[in-house]
Amino acid sequence: MSTNYIGLPTEGADRLGKELHHLLANYEVFYQNVRGFHWNVRGPQFFELHAKFEELYTELAMKIDVVAERMLTLGATPDHRFSSYTLIAEIEESPILKDGTEAAKVVLNTLKALIVRHRMILSEAAQLGDEGTASIMSDFIKDLEKHIWMYAAYLH
Repeated sequence: MSTNYIGLPTEGADRLGKELHHLLANYEVFYQNVRGFHWNVRGPQFFELHAKFEELYTELAMKIDVVAERMLTLGATPDHRFSSYTLIAEIEESPILKDGTEAAKVVLNTLKALIVRHRMILSEAAQLGDEGTASIMSDFIKDLEKHIWMYAAYLH
């Protein structure tokens, strides 16, 4: 069995790199959706949601970088082209939304979809003995669970 330079089986690392590429694509589309919500939200929820969306997209930018760098560590190459993201992401580009409640619903549904992908990657990383990727996914899951709780509480 061949291993990559961090000692993981090459085949498994390649598979994880592809899964992380899908995650990267989803994060990039989500990031741009949240930027749009931040820019376009109107109405009585403006001040609250404008700040929350900025907080979220700032966090997403950091996570995007972490995912891309982990891909590189595994030997994969992160794609930076938005055209490729929209081809493989499960998350779709959102229409322009001005209603804060509708934007918050999109955020909540996206967070729910992301957590499923994170748990799948965590499981694959654990089976491979890839503590680095597993640790990242575990930390991200904790963050996603908190966001899901907060947005669900906001909407109910």
